[in-house]
Amino acid sequence: MKKALLIVLAVLISVAFVTTVFAQEKKAEPKKDAPAAAPAKAAAPAPAKAEVKAEVKKEAKAKVHQFTGEVTAIDATAKTLTAKKGKDEKAFDISNATVKAEPKTGDKALIKYTEKDGKNIASSVTVTKAAKKVEAKKDALAAEKKAEPKKDAPAPAKK
Repeated sequence: MKKALLIVLAVLISVAFVTTVFAQEKKAEPKKDAPAAAPAKAAAPAPAKAEVKAEVKKEAKAKVHQFTGEVTAIDATAKTLTAKKGKDEKAFDISNATVKAEPKTGDKALIKYTEKDGKNIASSVTVTKAAKKVEAKKDALAAEKKAEPKKDAPAPAKK
């Protein structure tokens, strides 16, 4: 019984090691039918293709960030939008962005963007609410509360 278990264990371990070898990426082999000079010429463009693939992978892995803030400036000719949240103010290139509603100065906007070459490239701009309108409503409610007279407790009934 022990010999059978040892054999089964040995087979499982060998299968585990063999599968890791097959899982590794295979290298491209040169064609055998091509003349000897051709592989030398073909080898030169291969690194260029590898570099292009590496660049594409880097671009594909670019992290998408979000920024929600009040639109402070829009430049239609340069196709840029500047938004501010607290003390943080950022400028975005919106030339290739999907704009769901035309933002105006003072609007609150959600901007999804990626950073490329030190620039913030917007992929989408969504106007969530007009910041000025929200502030105006808050001010109006505060004014109403101040205008209401305070209700005093009713006087005790006399007997």
